[in-house]
Amino acid sequence: MSEDSALLERYQAVQTRIARAVEQAGRKEGSVALLAVSKTKPVEMISALAKAGQKAFGENYLQEALPKIARHPELEWHFIGPIQSNKTKPIAEHFAWVHSVDRLKIAERLSHQRPPELGNLQILLEINISQEASKAGFSPEEAMKAAQQIAQLPNLTLRGLMAIPEISADPQQQRAVFAKMKTLLQQLQAALPELPLDTLSMGMSGDLEAAILEGATIVRIGTDIFGARSYPATAL
Repeated sequence: MSEDSALLERYQAVQTRIARAVEQAGRKEGSVALLAVSKTKPVEMISALAKAGQKAFGENYLQEALPKIARHPELEWHFIGPIQSNKTKPIAEHFAWVHSVDRLKIAERLSHQRPPELGNLQILLEINISQEASKAGFSPEEAMKAAQQIAQLPNLTLRGLMAIPEISADPQQQRAVFAKMKTLLQQLQAALPELPLDTLSMGMSGDLEAAILEGATIVRIGTDIFGARSYPATAL
C-alpha cells in the first residue's frame, strides 16, 4: 500500500469513528468537525488530504506552519499550540482560528494585530480543566471573567472553549472531564447570549468518542490520521 493510500485509509477510519460516535450520542449528522492536526508532517500529506476533501488543519508550531499556509492558502488554518507574545502578530495575520488563548494579554495582542481586512479572528479560550500544574489555560473559575473581557476586544470573535484534559484510558473518566467543559460552555452561553458561543474543541485520537458524547463540536486528530510523529528540535 502506498503512503497516500495508507493516509487516506486512516483518514476514512477516523471519519467513521466520528460518525459512529455522533450517531451513538443521538446528535445531528455533521455536527462535529474534524480538525486534522498536521504538526511535524510534510505539506505533501496535507495536499493529499485536501484532495480528499479535508479543509481544516491544525498546527502547533508557527515556523513550521507558515510555509504550509503559503502552499495552501485556500485551506482553513487553526493555531492550536502554546502562544508566545512575540508570535502573536504572524498568528493573527495567517490563521482563521486560534484555539489556545490562555491569558488576556494574548487576546489583546491578537486583537490589536489582526488585519481588519481579514475579518475577525475566531478564538477559543483554553481551559485547564484537569487543573494540571504543567498546563496553561484559564481555570474553570476564571473563564467567565476572561470571556467577558475578551468579548469586548475588536477584531476577535469568541466562539467557545478548548481543553486538553489529563490523559486517561477510562472512558467514564474521559466523559466526566468533558462533561465539565460542556457545563462551563453552557454557563457562558447563559451569561453572554449576544456571543456566538457554539464551539467545544475537545477530543483527540484516544478519546474522541467520549468527547463527542459530551458535546464536542471540533475534534483534533493527529496521530490516528498522520501516524506517529517525530518532533524536530527546532520546532517553534
